[in-house]
Amino acid sequence: MKLFVAGASGVLGRAFLPLALAAGHEVVGMTRSERGEEVIRSLGATPVVADALDPVAVTGAVSSARPDAIVDLLTDLASGDSASNARLRVEGTRNLVDAAHALRVETMIAESISWIYPSGAEAADEDTPLDLNAAEPRGTTVHAVAALEDAVRELPHAVVLRFGLLYGPGTWYAADGRYGDAARAGSLPATETAASFIHVDDAARAALLALEWPSGTWNIVDDEPAAGIEWTPVFAASVDGPAPQRRESGDVSRPVSNARAKGQGLVLRHPSWRAGFLQ
Repeated sequence: MKLFVAGASGVLGRAFLPLALAAGHEVVGMTRSERGEEVIRSLGATPVVADALDPVAVTGAVSSARPDAIVDLLTDLASGDSASNARLRVEGTRNLVDAAHALRVETMIAESISWIYPSGAEAADEDTPLDLNAAEPRGTTVHAVAALEDAVRELPHAVVLRFGLLYGPGTWYAADGRYGDAARAGSLPATETAASFIHVDDAARAALLALEWPSGTWNIVDDEPAAGIEWTPVFAASVDGPAPQRRESGDVSRPVSNARAKGQGLVLRHPSWRAGFLQ
């Protein structure tokens, strides 16, 4: 299968490309920078440079690739600006879907997120409504995710993957990542807020498997949702940080279920962050 991967030089793209190539797929990776072009080429895929926010450039890039499927792994995490990331989810995905329509590409796998459910003690599954009444700035994120998912579902074969918090090499939860630095500085608090994690390698494997899954929405998280008072001390210790201070956050908190994805055949190599943080 020939794949067009948008966001191919990002953390998930860098994990996905080698798996897709090893599985025998031909891969064209889209990036907006020369540095990203070098990364994609070094991984063995064919790079194409285009700005995901430019609809003409996106259609041209997809047209030149003539793929069987589009894999949307677009993120804008460099600045930590949720508004920029929301814009990319809405406009970037819209441009990819429009290109798919124009070029008759029927299959799209899209990266979404799993922390968009309303607060609750019971684990959210894929049928749990999104938290569309959330206050700002969370509301912008949730509505952007809804727009992304609705756009992708216009295609005949649409698979939406709601990933948990990515950890592992290259992520914010790596030893040299944003939260690794914060944990060592003692500025990452332990709160009651529930989090559902997924190792970046398991996330990449799920994206590869999803090419064979039917249309639908899937939570891609590990087996152990946990409050910050549980996971933060383990994470801090794993990056040689001090014990974190406990603090009330008031954040939206909801564990997330992975039962549907596991029922589809997803086997996690990192079923819990407890061991995953230490590897």
